[in-house]
Amino acid sequence: MNNTPQHRENLGLWLGLLGVFVFALTLPMTRLATGTVDAPQMSPWFVTWARAALAGGLSAIYLLAVRAPWPLAEQRGPLYLSLAGNVIGYPLLLGWALRHVTASHAAVITSLMPLATAAAAAWLMHQRARLGFWVFAALGSALVAVYSLLRAAQMANDVAQGFGLTWADTLLVGAVVAGSLGYVAGAKVTASLGAEKVISWVCVMALPITLPGAWLTWPEQTIAPLSWLALLYVGVFSMWAGFFAWFRGLSLGGPLRVSQLQLLQPFITILAAVPLLGESLDAMTLGFALLVVATVFMGRRMANTPKAN
Repeated sequence: MNNTPQHRENLGLWLGLLGVFVFALTLPMTRLATGTVDAPQMSPWFVTWARAALAGGLSAIYLLAVRAPWPLAEQRGPLYLSLAGNVIGYPLLLGWALRHVTASHAAVITSLMPLATAAAAAWLMHQRARLGFWVFAALGSALVAVYSLLRAAQMANDVAQGFGLTWADTLLVGAVVAGSLGYVAGAKVTASLGAEKVISWVCVMALPITLPGAWLTWPEQTIAPLSWLALLYVGVFSMWAGFFAWFRGLSLGGPLRVSQLQLLQPFITILAAVPLLGESLDAMTLGFALLVVATVFMGRRMANTPKAN
């Protein structure tokens, strides 16, 4: 069996790419599950609880199979913060926003996630960053704000009936903040717990909330089979299995190299939304996605302080 450093690094890159692809499909799959304002399917509340409950059941089986010990007291705080951000905050805010904006639109806003995660790490884990990082973070945020305003003006006729795109974009920004805080909180205990066990314990610890939440919000109307399949996807892959590939890829290929694959995520989302949702390729959306990804790439290069001489 080939176990050379080069082979491990290449395997890490492929696993990382698989993780990015899984996460990129989360946006169009969530929109399929929730439907739109004109053709609603499952409520964002139900999608949030049900996907986490499904992942929690799979996580319980996995943790029992590997005989994982209970998290220590000092590990539970970060796990609960990750629960709040990744299990509740991110999917719930994303689900409500995707009822009112396209997956391609949301891909531009959420492409700020890597920069937001780095900023959260600088704050919660006291990692100093260069001034250049904050410059590119501000530039990326400004680009997203400009895109939001241009899109709102372009679709002014659609928002006249109530829910404006500006408010939907606020929900997407909130999802980015919640998700990034959850990622960093989970990262704080990854070294001691193990990457795969972190997401599994987070999902299991959420079961006392997610199981009754899913029961109480179970849809009363008939739901399209495609929406049930989309819910199955976000529960099994987006909420659980995708993290296995992603975390293992980071471990084998190295975080600095593999994490750059996240820059492909908004483009995969935009392209996947064409066959899955029937969305059209939009030059403005693609252009702003490219610009935001460029600021993320430069910002990540500036994230670490230079080594002391």
